[in-house]
Amino acid sequence: MKAVDKVSDLAHQAVDLATEKNFQVADKIVDKGDQLNSLAHVAVDKATNKTYQVAEKIADQGDELNNLGHEAIDKFASATNKIAENITEQSDKLVNTQQKLINDSCKYIRENPLYSLGIAFGAGYLLSKLLRNR
Repeated sequence: MKAVDKVSDLAHQAVDLATEKNFQVADKIVDKGDQLNSLAHVAVDKATNKTYQVAEKIADQGDELNNLGHEAIDKFASATNKIAENITEQSDKLVNTQQKLINDSCKYIRENPLYSLGIAFGAGYLLSKLLRNR
């Protein structure tokens, strides 16, 4: 009975470790998505500011040029906002996919604890061999 308890404890530890690693990866993915989103917004803001500066110079040249400048600004702002929305959407999809992977991994580990333990043991063994040779 002790061996079964020990295997069960090891399986739980493997599940906990795998879950922790998955959450660490998820946090990194979310952080990168947030960074990309922030960079996109900064780029949009800078581009919009520069575009408005150019538009002011064009407005000094006359109403016709001013109208053309505003049309260009509107198109550019619309395009950059679509890009920012797309980056946000892709970031959300990435987070959702990552969460699904975590949930699927946890479910698989719970349904196959001995197999999962074997994989964890094998991976640990291989890593220890690889790291010892360095």
